[in-house]
Amino acid sequence: MTLRDLQTSLLQRPEALVRFVLPDGGLIPVHAHVTEVGRVDKRFIDCGGTRRNDSHCLLQTWVADDVHHRLNAAKLAGIIGKGLAVVEDDSLPVQVEYEEGLVSQFPIASVSADEDALYIHTGLRHTDCLAKELCTPATGCCGSNDCCN
Repeated sequence: MTLRDLQTSLLQRPEALVRFVLPDGGLIPVHAHVTEVGRVDKRFIDCGGTRRNDSHCLLQTWVADDVHHRLNAAKLAGIIGKGLAVVEDDSLPVQVEYEEGLVSQFPIASVSADEDALYIHTGLRHTDCLAKELCTPATGCCGSNDCCN
């Protein structure tokens, strides 16, 4: 989901309580804060030698001791609005960062709503070989000497 799509969903239900749904169906605690809105740019070279770029918007959540804190859609839209000065591009995909033992990042997959809440559903990130065209069927790895051999 793009940042623009998320903002549109938030502004359609400004009074709704925001709930983040993890890929396993669990919920980030209702009293979580969104403490950062950032742009993450990654420049890398894949195992086939191709230079690549990847960018996304990252919303960091933080669970504090103030268990009475609640985040509604209008407040989150305002936080994201402030972050646009840094993100600079509302067409970027959005990920949510959450710590529960380990810091994890989850792409936002969709948004749904009921009468009281706006549910931001997250998915899983996966690794992949980006140079599959260079892989040999026999070894399953790239044929280049500069590869992951």
